[in-house]
Formats: sequence, C-alpha cells, structure tokens
Amino acid sequence: MSTLLEFLGSTGFASMTFGNALMIVIGLFFVTLAITKDYEPLLLVPIGFGIVVGNIPLVEGMALSVYDEGSVLSYIYFGVSQGVFPPLIFLGIGAMTDFSTMLSNPKLILLGAAAQFGIFSTIIGALYLGFNPAEAGAIGIIGGADGPTAIFLASKLAPHLLGAIAIAAYSYMALVPVIQPPIMNLLTTESERKLHMRAPRTVSKREKIIFPIIAFLVCALIAPGAIVLIGMLFFGNILKESCVTDRLANTARNAMIDIVTILLGFSVGASTSAAYFLTPQSILIFGLGAVAFSIATASGVLFAKFMNLFLKGGDRINPLVGAAGVSAVPDSARVVHMVGQKNDPSNFLLMHAMAPNVAGVIGSAIAAGVLWTMMLN
Repeated sequence: MSTLLEFLGSTGFASMTFGNALMIVIGLFFVTLAITKDYEPLLLVPIGFGIVVGNIPLVEGMALSVYDEGSVLSYIYFGVSQGVFPPLIFLGIGAMTDFSTMLSNPKLILLGAAAQFGIFSTIIGALYLGFNPAEAGAIGIIGGADGPTAIFLASKLAPHLLGAIAIAAYSYMALVPVIQPPIMNLLTTESERKLHMRAPRTVSKREKIIFPIIAFLVCALIAPGAIVLIGMLFFGNILKESCVTDRLANTARNAMIDIVTILLGFSVGASTSAAYFLTPQSILIFGLGAVAFSIATASGVLFAKFMNLFLKGGDRINPLVGAAGVSAVPDSARVVHMVGQKNDPSNFLLMHAMAPNVAGVIGSAIAAGVLWTMMLN
C-alpha cells in the first residue's frame, strides 16, 4: 500500500495545479481552432500540443521540461532561445516568395512600411505600462505579425518574455481572418472596397535576380542588426529565382521549413509552463499584442487612403490592400482578397495584396534590426 501511495503521489494528477489545467485547456483550444476552423493549422497544432506537453506536472529530480538543463526539450528549445530557428524560417520564406507584384508596383511598398507603425506605437504603450526599453522593443515587434521575427528579437532583448511574446505573435497571426476584416470594413466605404486596380506589369527574370542582391545591400546597410534575417530571406529568394539551384530551393521551402516549423512550434508551446507563463506580464503582453496588430492593420488601410489623395485613375489603390502590410504571409493577403470578393466577386486583389505583404516581412525584419541596435546602445 505504501508503494501504491508513493506511486500515486508521483503522478501528474497529484501535482496538477489550476494554472496547469488552464494552460492545458488553452492548448487544446488552439488545436481545436486549427482543426475545426483551419486557422494556421501548421502553427497552432504544434504550439497547442506543445502547451499541453509543457504543462504536465513533472517529477522532482527528472530533467524533462525546456527549462531543465540537459533535457531533450531543452536541446530543441535551444533553437528558439538562441534565435537559430527564425533565420531558417526566413530562408524557406525567401525560397517560396515571388517579389514580382512588389516590383511591378513599387509604391505598394509604402503600405508595408506604414503597417510597421503598429510596432513603434506599441513600444510607447509598453514603456507607459512599466516595461523597460528592451522589453518594450521585444513586445512591440508583435505588431509586425511576424512570429519568427518576434522570437528572434525577444531572444536577444528579453529572453525571460520569450514564451509570452512567441505565443502572442503566433496567436494573432492565426487569428488574422478574425481580427482584420472588422477593422478593414470600419475604415473603408463600400465604393472603396469595390475599387479595381490596374493589372501588374510583367517583371523580367533579370529584375527578379538583381532585386534580392540590391535589396539586401540597402537593408543591411540601413539596419546591420537585421543581417541574419534579411540575409537568409534574400538568399532563399536567389535560390528560387536563379533557376540553377532548384534542389536547394525546393529543400528550403518544403522539407527544411516544415521541420523547423514543427520544432519551433512544439518547443515554444512546451515553454508555456503555468509557473513561467501565467504572470501579469504575460496578460499585458497579450493585450499590447492585440493593440499592436490592430494599429498595424489600421495604419496600412489609412495610409492607402492617404496615397489615393495624390493618385488618379488606374493608379488608385484599393484601401483594403493596405491591411496586407502586416507580415502574416500569405494570410493577410488572402483576407484582403476575401473581403474584396465579398463586396465584388469580380475584384481580384490577391496579387496586389502580396506586394505590401512581402514588403511587410522586409519592414518588420528591418524594424527588429533597428530596435536591436538601439536597445544595445
């Protein structure tokens, strides 16, 4: 009987806390959203199940969690805590990204830049709430709706907030179809949502090859702190556009990015143990993340309307396209297209929306590099 009681005392049931139970429910909710609503399943399934794993009460003396030195999960989490996984994700993104629409209509790059206003406005809010400058910078990047960038910057500026920032960033990326449409409809009129844009011009192969080289040099010189992310992004794009490294490009955009996404999502989820995650700071981070994402969406839409004051005829921009300036590729571009189709089934905005969408990826990476540089000085 004493052996049986000792065994029962060592089980997770005996050590389960309310916080652990709550986090397990949240993890299962993420998995349910991914399966039933198809909200970013490639992210929410690994993260959600990782949350469940990370909140199973542990046996004292056994190295099992991401925070236990020498545990298997701690070795996987190393790629998150040291910022290894995000650049590999960027390599895969670069290998699957077509910059043609952005090159065919360069003025749409400004919409990607405008959406980054959400980052810097949130930094001000975080400072007001008592976070130090480094923490505020790491939290603000959530406004870019770019999970890998948020993880990379948090690992450099605020490692102790990494779990909350990562979960917030990926949660809002998954909820793009829920958060963005109400903001887009609120800030635009029906006639604006029905606006048709001129078809993009054809971009030559030479332009596609030259662009990543020149863009990297310009971006790296502006924000040296973004070299790793920007470098991997444009390196992946050269692999794709050169047409002589198809095997490498296919590996980067398929097998490699899938493997890294699995490891990153699962280990991030496993880092959300209630003891580390359920804190007042985490709640504030989630609130600030929602504000950041909303401001970024609104900024893109409003800046598109501002640009239309100076544009005429076929050069005018459908303001919905501005919402794609956030870096949630390609979900925000798809949402723009869906909202446009709902108002006018003959209006095809997807290709136009991809321009500020990929520009937003570049913009958030540059913003992260600038913040990293500024917070170190």
